[in-house]
Amino acid sequence: MRQLKALWRISRVLLHVLAGAWRIRMVFPRLSQPERDAEVQAWAHAMLARLAIKLVVNGTPPAGGPVLLAANHISWLDIVVIHAARHCRFISKADIQHWPVVGTLATGAGTLYIERESRRDAMRVVHHMAERLSLGEVLAVFPEGTTGDGTHVLPFHANLLQAAIAVNAPIQPVALQFADAQGQQSFAPCYIGDDTLLGSLWRTLCSDGIQAVVTFGAPQTAEGRDRRAWAAAVREDIIALRQR
Repeated sequence: MRQLKALWRISRVLLHVLAGAWRIRMVFPRLSQPERDAEVQAWAHAMLARLAIKLVVNGTPPAGGPVLLAANHISWLDIVVIHAARHCRFISKADIQHWPVVGTLATGAGTLYIERESRRDAMRVVHHMAERLSLGEVLAVFPEGTTGDGTHVLPFHANLLQAAIAVNAPIQPVALQFADAQGQQSFAPCYIGDDTLLGSLWRTLCSDGIQAVVTFGAPQTAEGRDRRAWAAAVREDIIALRQR
């Protein structure tokens, strides 16, 4: 019975993904940027509903920019969850841009791409991020650089936080957690180690009562700290938010 339910859910998810890709190609060119942002957030909400995931938002999402959201990273679902809580422009690895359908969705949502192995490309992206922040946008990064199992927060890479320092923009910590119906940690959406995207998706679809909990902390400014010291402080804030 659980597998039949999962098959029904995955059919709805696939249709939703294809419909989103079609709207990006055919409808987005005629929309203003605020209209596109609203469509992305609505699409993310609908995706969570099709996955039978309840969104729980704690704290106050930013009303506007400039602000850089910094979040811990657990799953391929994280981007969908944060978009549903507050639309933003993500920084993501460049190869996602070339994934079938997914790349169309990511680009349509305003993603900025980075070649993680290239130091020169990181500098380019930091400059581009600073430009976007100076225009009053809301950006988001996963400073861990990879996914964890959700039991703890990995050390942060500080390079991309330089963009906030460059334009004196605040960073807002964001804590992500997945819980089951009893409020205990759910490992179903995890995407680590030998996990495949399909395997993680199937576990998620077979699970009932998953909650995606997004907790927004208080924005903070650099206050003279370099990017490494600031990254460490943001990480500590996220750890504290997760323990509430």
